[in-house]
Amino acid sequence: MSNYMRSIIFKKVIKPLRNIDNAYQHKIMSNIKVEFNSAYDTYSFKLPLKSNDYNIINEGESIAKNDLRDTFDNIAVEDNVVYFNVQRDKYVIKTLENNLCSVTPPLLVDNNKNIIVEFSSPNIAKPFHLGHLRSTVLGNCISNINTFLQNQVTKINYLGDWGTQFGYIQLGMDMSNIDNIELQSDPIKTLYKVYVHANTLATDNPEIHKRAKEIFKDLELGDNVNYKNWQTIKHFTALELEKTYKRIGIVFDKYDWESLYTAKNINKMINLMEEMQLLTLDNDNRKVVSVSEKKAIPIIKSDGSTLYITRDIAAAIDRFEKNKFDAMYYVVDYSQSDHFLNLTTILSKMKLPWVDRLKHVKFGRVHGLSTRKGTAIFLEDILDEAKEKMKQKQITTNTTKIPLNEMDVVSDILGVSGIIVQNLKQGRMHNYEFNWNTMLNLKGDSGIKLQYTHCRLCSLEEKCGAALVTECDPSLLKESEVDSLITLISQFDEVVLKSYENLEPCILTIYLFHLSKAISVAIQKLHIKGEPNDLGNQRLLLFRVAKITLAQGMKLLGLTPLEKM
Repeated sequence: MSNYMRSIIFKKVIKPLRNIDNAYQHKIMSNIKVEFNSAYDTYSFKLPLKSNDYNIINEGESIAKNDLRDTFDNIAVEDNVVYFNVQRDKYVIKTLENNLCSVTPPLLVDNNKNIIVEFSSPNIAKPFHLGHLRSTVLGNCISNINTFLQNQVTKINYLGDWGTQFGYIQLGMDMSNIDNIELQSDPIKTLYKVYVHANTLATDNPEIHKRAKEIFKDLELGDNVNYKNWQTIKHFTALELEKTYKRIGIVFDKYDWESLYTAKNINKMINLMEEMQLLTLDNDNRKVVSVSEKKAIPIIKSDGSTLYITRDIAAAIDRFEKNKFDAMYYVVDYSQSDHFLNLTTILSKMKLPWVDRLKHVKFGRVHGLSTRKGTAIFLEDILDEAKEKMKQKQITTNTTKIPLNEMDVVSDILGVSGIIVQNLKQGRMHNYEFNWNTMLNLKGDSGIKLQYTHCRLCSLEEKCGAALVTECDPSLLKESEVDSLITLISQFDEVVLKSYENLEPCILTIYLFHLSKAISVAIQKLHIKGEPNDLGNQRLLLFRVAKITLAQGMKLLGLTPLEKM
């Protein structure tokens, strides 16, 4: 929201600095912060001349000599911080008039990068657990922020459809007489049911496990009957997942499958590893890569079939060859840290120069969602329960503004909002408790609270009786609540850049809580109804820009802003 003035600082101050590259420039720009100084009646863009990432102290004097009088009233240097100062009324006009219609993305020095984000990635026939849910909302938010900053983003859902589990699924379907009609009606739960059935039988009958391994081996070697069955399972599963993801507002650019990288399809990669003398045979007749003196990672099993790490190596190589990505993020919980360390170590041993572009975006565990013994948690069940709980709250609340026939849609959006924000509001690496009361609380820091604030602004605009003006008169906007809101609106840019830089959606989420509270305080103090027209019109202009800012932030989190609830 302060993008215009940041752009001036970049073009006229930072870019001309000698011997610094784009990455260095980005670090400098992302450290600029906006604050209001009531004693001097100015807004200041503060630039530290030194941080952990850069040191431009020697440039401080020349920076202060820049002629930026068209934009800033003065430039001052104090305690190794440069202050680009703007007289308060001028800044209020600029902020409100320039952001009346939409939010301009903040300046990202080195944008238009090619980014791949792999997230969610459930396994076929296994429950969509809470780790998958957290990966889904974190990955989507990271993707949204990158897209907003004008990077080219490809969102990939890498589905686990390969391994001995397919043998169990096929056996379970055969033993349970499951046909395509039943599979199509509820594929995810049906596949889970037959998988569990076959696994349970295998505990007392080792032949079932042996047969499951044989079925998978036949599939990997190209057996036509198994291949056809597996394709059918993939097709129905993808359709069902797309429906569920659509419900939480997520559309993937690609569904990749582990099965793209079967033993038959990765001969070129294995041959390369053989040529580089990376593969040796261990005592179990497996082909392994030594990653240290004491540790060897299996790549090919003794029967010739592949492992998960093998397929991840092949997937990384394939994606780089096809996309030439600048960065690829794997949004997967921290328990997989060793796996991704092994992946990058092996790719480094293969002397692939782009290995440093891979990043494991780790996150903590989710605890506290209990189930009956022997039952599984599916995403659809979580969404249904959230919707039902919100619907009951709305029915029993006398401030509900929507009719009963529209309640299902709105309750579903509210439930999803609660789930998304509960996952995003703490740091990625923090474990947290899944708690329905906290998640769906209107008064606390929740997705429901953000939706309520947005609806309140929509209602204010509709019912206040003021006219939305396009020209700002700052002499009518002198209250401290105005400056609190203007400051927060201005900080949107720096918050988005920090979230992007740290891959931390919680930075944006917490900012939106602060913005929501400042809006609520301003609504209480800055009345529109019953005030003179010119005063009411100016206050409406302020609230309109606050609403646009809040809505844009909510969209980046993955929420659908409501107008009534």
